[in-house]
Amino acid sequence: MPALSTSDTFGLIKDSALKMSNPVIEVLILAGVALFVLWRLYVALGKGGDERPMQRPSPAPEQRKSAPEPSVPQARRAEPERPSFTGPAAGGLEDIYNVDQSFTAEDFLRGAKAAYTMIVGAYARGDRAALRPLLDDDVYQAWDAAITERDASGERAFELLRIKRAEIDRAELEGSLARISVRYDAELGDGETTRTAREIWTFKRVVTADDPNWLLDDVEVAG
Repeated sequence: MPALSTSDTFGLIKDSALKMSNPVIEVLILAGVALFVLWRLYVALGKGGDERPMQRPSPAPEQRKSAPEPSVPQARRAEPERPSFTGPAAGGLEDIYNVDQSFTAEDFLRGAKAAYTMIVGAYARGDRAALRPLLDDDVYQAWDAAITERDASGERAFELLRIKRAEIDRAELEGSLARISVRYDAELGDGETTRTAREIWTFKRVVTADDPNWLLDDVEVAG
């Protein structure tokens, strides 16, 4: 047998190694692929090391819609308090209020004082234009005649100095026509003398009408 040189010997060893290593590498690659596939299956099946199902993260719960705030009940508008009427005219005032619920004795008496001041002042001046819308026809005719007579005689007119007292004396309702009588004590003067006038003035108004004004319907001397 011819002797082999060192290079030849190395070449044979190398070829033998290559021939042996190719199957080994293929086995290792296949083994690696198999392990990778098994690991993916393992993860997909959700198995843990303790053989218990892995807890998949549950989807975040949808945020609950906040419940609508309860509506605050609207406070009911307070109905106007029913006035209390006293005195001798209470029954008539109650009847008037039942038809016209805007009526109050306090407001009426305040207006009656203002009317007394305006009417007495207009009469003292002889101002018929100011008197006419405040008086009923009969009262106006009587006062118009009195002004004419006073002017003819040259008599001085008494003017209002102050109202000492004004109070409701009686009240009544006939159908829709209301009448309220007011007792006045007033101090009058003509520049030289003073006197006290004690009178009862009766005002009237149709309470179902839109016109809120009261007319002077009658004048009498108080007893």
